[in-house]
Amino acid sequence: MFRTALLLVCLALPATAQEADVRLLPGWRMENGNHMAALEIRLDQGWKTYWRAPGEAGIPPRLDWRGSDNLAAAQIHWPAPMAFRQSGFTTIGYEDAVILPIEIAPTRAGAPIEVDLSMEFGICEEICVPVTVELDGSLPPETVRADARIRAALARRPLDRADGGVGRVACEVTPSGRGGRLTATVEMPPQGGVEVAAIEAGDPGLRVGRTQTARQGDTLIATAEILPPRGQPLALDRGAITLTVLGTNGAVQIDGCR
Repeated sequence: MFRTALLLVCLALPATAQEADVRLLPGWRMENGNHMAALEIRLDQGWKTYWRAPGEAGIPPRLDWRGSDNLAAAQIHWPAPMAFRQSGFTTIGYEDAVILPIEIAPTRAGAPIEVDLSMEFGICEEICVPVTVELDGSLPPETVRADARIRAALARRPLDRADGGVGRVACEVTPSGRGGRLTATVEMPPQGGVEVAAIEAGDPGLRVGRTQTARQGDTLIATAEILPPRGQPLALDRGAITLTVLGTNGAVQIDGCR
């Protein structure tokens, strides 16, 4: 049996089950021996939660699997998020509900995976509230039938470089303050509406500032300040950069920016 997460709120202002409900979807055992499960997050109407790179003002989800058994690794397959503009800030995430597919590699092939998960994430309406949920459950190896809800979420992932029609990608880094200014120039078709580019540096120690996005025909230009930890020089691996372009017609993820 799977139990609905108990919400433990980290502020005096409470988030209740009426605002956020999280469930573990057990999913199925894949042909490669991994297990595809998912987290289903349901929010009250008008509430939002954040993507892995939440933008200028947000709380990225943090998952702690250390209490689990027979779990070697877990990878979230993120559906394409939306960009929101509120109180002068651009944030990136999901509104009302989202299913996050998670591919889990077991330590012992063919054995059940016992999940014991602690998850911290943020929810936001007019105010933003950090929330902690505790989830547990067993993922049996005998279940091989795919869950249509998880499959639909997998189908909503951003297009990759090839499917998104991306051509030349170039990144230039120039000194700026105590860090550097990254300018990414990407040949790609418009994604519709007001496009927003999200830049991930590939190093959790580096902080990415506000990203500015502009378009010149079939060329998109995204710029952002990249700041290293205080007192350290900037060391940026361009091959580790991820650039995700969001628009009304979808999203494209570009891995690496030379």
